[in-house]
Amino acid sequence: MSEPVIERPQPSLGRKLAAWWVLVGTLILIGFLSAAAADDDVDRSDAVYQYDFALGGIVVYTLLIGIVLLIARGLDWRETFALRQPSSWARAGALTLGLLVAVFIVGAILEAIFHAGEEQGLDPAGWQPDRAGALALSFVAIAVMAPLAEELTFRGLGYYLLSQFGAWAAIVITGLTFSLAHGLIVGIPVFFVIGAGLAFLRYRTNSLLPPILVHMAFNGLQLVIGVFG
Repeated sequence: MSEPVIERPQPSLGRKLAAWWVLVGTLILIGFLSAAAADDDVDRSDAVYQYDFALGGIVVYTLLIGIVLLIARGLDWRETFALRQPSSWARAGALTLGLLVAVFIVGAILEAIFHAGEEQGLDPAGWQPDRAGALALSFVAIAVMAPLAEELTFRGLGYYLLSQFGAWAAIVITGLTFSLAHGLIVGIPVFFVIGAGLAFLRYRTNSLLPPILVHMAFNGLQLVIGVFG
């Protein structure tokens, strides 16, 4: 005679959401404090060629992933993070391509108006072959670790917890918090378009893989264009 299956109760989504808000609020606070403390007279155009910048980024994003996974402990990770194949790769591919083009177009228009890149001050100072090692490590931080950590945080855990209020609430709120977390006042419109677009991509594909790939492609292309453009 088989033993009865005992279903474990799911942890309170309210407490998980509160913990997520604390995390995101901390990221926003750190972002704006870092921007306010930055010295405008200091040239940061060679930051991607510095090992401490690259290693620091990798450590921070790894820590962020760990905190997100800790908050999500006890939840169904498959549903929370949607790390599964899209319901249709063809539709996901079309939406991914369309979003990537739209982000570059809208981002370029808003960048021309608000100059968020100048405020961030991290545009690479051209190609420096003698410092290629540090640049490669920065590429890992910017084009791999940052997209992975941010997607798990916002379009992963955040979207899942906020979707109880409706898909569009999750899309708008994660887009807004994503933009604020970068700590750039004039960059908010640009990052909101990117964040909301990535959340919409998760909504339409029921998967976090397309947003991760788009985010990685966007960051990677931006870095390559900055170096060789």
